[in-house]
This record gives sequence, structure tokens and C-alpha cells, in this order.
Amino acid sequence: SIEDAAELEGLLPPKAGPNFRYHTDESKESTEGHRISKELVSMVRGRKTTRDIILWVEEQIVPANGTKFAVDVVSQTLLDIGSKSFTHLITVLERYGQIISKLCPDEEMQLLLMDEVSAYWKNSTQMTAIAIDRMMGYRLISNLAIVKWVFSPANVDQFHVSDRPWEILRNTVSKTYNRISDLRKEIQTLRKSIQVAKEASAKAIKELEEAKSILEIVEGQPVSSERPGRLRRLQGFADKAKEEEVTIEESLEAKQALLARGLEEGKELLRLLFKSFVDVLTERLPPVSADGDVPNLRAGDPNVTFPASDPEAATMEIDDENGADNNSQVNGENMKAGYTIGELEQWCLCTLGYLKSFSRQYATEIWSHIGMLDEEVFVGSIHPLIRKAAFSGLCRQMNQ
Repeated sequence: SIEDAAELEGLLPPKAGPNFRYHTDESKESTEGHRISKELVSMVRGRKTTRDIILWVEEQIVPANGTKFAVDVVSQTLLDIGSKSFTHLITVLERYGQIISKLCPDEEMQLLLMDEVSAYWKNSTQMTAIAIDRMMGYRLISNLAIVKWVFSPANVDQFHVSDRPWEILRNTVSKTYNRISDLRKEIQTLRKSIQVAKEASAKAIKELEEAKSILEIVEGQPVSSERPGRLRRLQGFADKAKEEEVTIEESLEAKQALLARGLEEGKELLRLLFKSFVDVLTERLPPVSADGDVPNLRAGDPNVTFPASDPEAATMEIDDENGADNNSQVNGENMKAGYTIGELEQWCLCTLGYLKSFSRQYATEIWSHIGMLDEEVFVGSIHPLIRKAAFSGLCRQMNQ
């Protein structure tokens, strides 16, 4: 156990807790950031409104320290307030998300915000992914900003050793297309509702007109024979049915506008996603030889040699009472005098594998924009291994 072998404790991964930059500690020097963070916590505990906090940030923090400093302190402090549980995080984002939105209106500041989230939850891949996913859900971070952050140099270097960037990227793409799918379902439902509303409105108007058309002669003048109370009631039904029809039509128009924007966002997302894959892979993949030979990433280092051995001397006598073949191998052991795969090759294989995986998982969405991708991404002297990975995921022939 760790208690009996304290020197093994250093081999354990760090505890999955927060890493709050402005934690109050008497042993540490108090900085301006510590003072502002403490004041923000007091305002939150004092139930100050979001508007009051935004005014405080804009009038006192930003002019004196700059926007980036404000994003640093505010985001770290709000994340710490919401760090106790998932529910606490949701509550903080719902109540004070407007503060973050005000500080991070563009991609540059949203990239900085994600850096702060990653720094705060650097020991918890799960919480980093959850926080960024929830921020996207509340429209505090755009999907395009997340893709750019995932393909930033610091994250790219971790592609082959961490699942965190891939989990965040997959969540982002899935949420984008889930929104589109939900909007399509809602539009389909609204179209059915409009048909029902139109039929109800037409029926109410018909009943009203029929009631008005029933006349009788009173003192030589034609007047409606229906009671005024019933006519008013029918008129109310007709007005209400027409109003409901108009309301549903307005909702349908709004949903259609959201769908059009979502489809455009999805198109831009795919363009940026595949272009980012192509850019980072092109920088690191070994070039194709002058003869057109594609590099074999699994071939290892050709400079690594292994000493020759006598086959007879290397073979051990194995007790085959359990029926084992003399040439069999123990689980986990490779009998080939193999090769070593360098870190760069591992990175390339891992990233190509995820490119293929994304192409397969979102093939339906990709095929609807394949013309755009062929014209803007899969064009020119793109590396054959990149094309092979993407096309394999799409079940597409290389010569297409």
C-alpha cells in the first residue's frame, strides 16, 4: 500500500480536484487578482444582480487591469463557486453566464476562456469536457471556437496521449448536429400543428358565418335570428383559432430561421474541422518519396537493428502437457524481433485514426457537404494518408 511504500506516491496521478489560481492562503502573497476574486465572491454571496456585477467589472476591473485579466479572474472565480457539483456549475452558468458572455463576445476571448477552464480543471478531463460542453449549451462559447481551441498547439501535442481534446471535439460536433436534428423534428411537428390550426380556424369561421346567415324579418327588416350571446361566443372562438394559427406560423418561421443558421454553422464546422485535420497532419506526416511511395508509419525506425540470434539457442523446451504448441507465445508477448514506433509516428497514427472515426460517425452530415469539402479541403496535393483515412471513414473510393 501507499502507506507502506511512500516513495510510490509520486507515481500516482494527481487528484482530480480543482486548481484555483486565487485560492486564499495565508502562506501566499495576496495579489490584485486575489483581492478582486474575493470581492466577486462576496458579491455573489450577497445576491448582487448580474447587471450590478457586470457594471462593477466594466467600470472598475477592465479599465484598470484589461479584459484578459478580467476574464482570468472572473472565470476562475465563477468556476470555483460552481466546482462542488454538476448542479452548482449549472446554477452558476445560468445565473452569471451573462457576465462571461459580456467579457467573451468573440472567438479570441472565448479561446482565452477555454484556456482558463482547462487550467482550472487541469487534473480532471471529465470536468473540463463538461464545463466546455455546458458553456456551449448556454451559447457562451461557439462551436467554431471550440474546434480552433482543440487544434491549438498545446492541445495538438496531446492528441496521442490524452482523450480530452477528442472528447471535447466529439461533444461539440454531436451537439451541433443534435440541435439541427431537434429543429427539424420541431419544424415537422409545427407543420402538422399548423394544418390542425387552419382546419380549426376554418371550422370556427364557417360556424360563425352560418350563424350570421340565419335571418328573420322583424318589422320589415332582416335581422340575425341567433342570440347575441351565441354570436359573441362564436366570434371569440374564431378569433382565438385564428390567433393560434398565426402564433404557430410565427413559431415555424422562427424555427426555420434557426435551422437555416444551424445548417450554415454545421457547414462551417465541417469545413474548419477537416481543414484543421489536414493542416496539422500535413505538418507532421512524413512526405511521399520521389518515386511516389507512401510512408509506412508502422515500419518503425529503419536505423534500429537487432542482433542476430541462433534459432535453436533461442528456443526453449516447453512442457506441452496442456496441449500448448512449442511455437506459441505467452499472452502480451510478441515473438517477432519487432520494431519501435517513434512518438511522431504514434501521433500520426492516432490522429489519422480519429480522422477516420469522425468521418465514419458523421458520414451522413459530411456527404451533404462533400462538394464543398472536395473544392476547399480535399484538393491539390493532399497527403495520400489523409485522403485514405477520411475516404475510408466515408466508405468512398480513393479515385472518387
